[in-house]
Amino acid sequence: MYKTAFLFPGQGAQYVGMAKDFYEQVEESKEVFERANKVLDFDVIKMCFEENEELNQTEYTQAAMVTACVSILEAVKKKGIKADITAGLSLGEYAALVANDVLSFEDAVALVRKRGIYMSNEVPNGEGSMAAILGLDVETIERICKEVEDETNMCVQPANYNCPGQIVISGKKEAVLAACDRLKEAGAKRALELKVSGPFHSALLKGAGDKLSEELKNVVVNPMTIPYVCNAKAEIVLDVSQTKELLEKQVYSPVRWQQTMELMIANGVTTFVEIGPGKTLSGFLKKIDKTVTVINIEKMEDLEKLEGIVC
Repeated sequence: MYKTAFLFPGQGAQYVGMAKDFYEQVEESKEVFERANKVLDFDVIKMCFEENEELNQTEYTQAAMVTACVSILEAVKKKGIKADITAGLSLGEYAALVANDVLSFEDAVALVRKRGIYMSNEVPNGEGSMAAILGLDVETIERICKEVEDETNMCVQPANYNCPGQIVISGKKEAVLAACDRLKEAGAKRALELKVSGPFHSALLKGAGDKLSEELKNVVVNPMTIPYVCNAKAEIVLDVSQTKELLEKQVYSPVRWQQTMELMIANGVTTFVEIGPGKTLSGFLKKIDKTVTVINIEKMEDLEKLEGIVC
């Protein structure tokens, strides 16, 4: 049974200024940014703290987000707070693997730099799309996506099972738009095309997963200090021999976040600490189970919320 979980957000939560107060006030947090700059081919400190357009480009976002999340994680650890289990939404899984010592921070940030490039380049800009489907049951969404896929011979599939009433679909732009029309006819409250650079977590990203697999061959995975729940299967991982394959599959497989949270709750987690920019995961959790304790750590003053947590 696990009591406390550390959660890490994914791409989309980034903003200029994220983790800046930790960088300025916590030496260990500052060191994370400095370590990142030694392995990256761009200045992640400038990227995160100075106004720019590149931060929202996938090839830069991913390394910047992992750096910011791990920087904040160091401040949480300094408070003496420890997790029993970890998880991260999509990109956030890499920060989760740093938190349980499976990946070194340097390897994680270098990997996601390449992951971002591979994901950006796999499908020509404008050919793929994603859409958030609100207020419709899972079975109907899965069925309609399959029908559109069969009729058009174009990819469209669920990509993120976020929380009850919110599923994201992904695939060829034409198929995604066709599915959106049918899903609204079937009763979806809204079907909103997202401003993203590609059809993430769909079969169209298989090539990016293959390229990432080659990079993973050169990465050392260490024995985990605590388990984590993987996105691709929503299963508790106790054996790191699976980790590289799971990270490869994660690129082109649905993110089973709701199932991940439900699994954690079923295994005794009562306190969830979201570490990183925004409150996206906290919002999802409140829709999944209102009885659990949810704490988000985004700013220095948020550390006060951790007082009283027994680890």
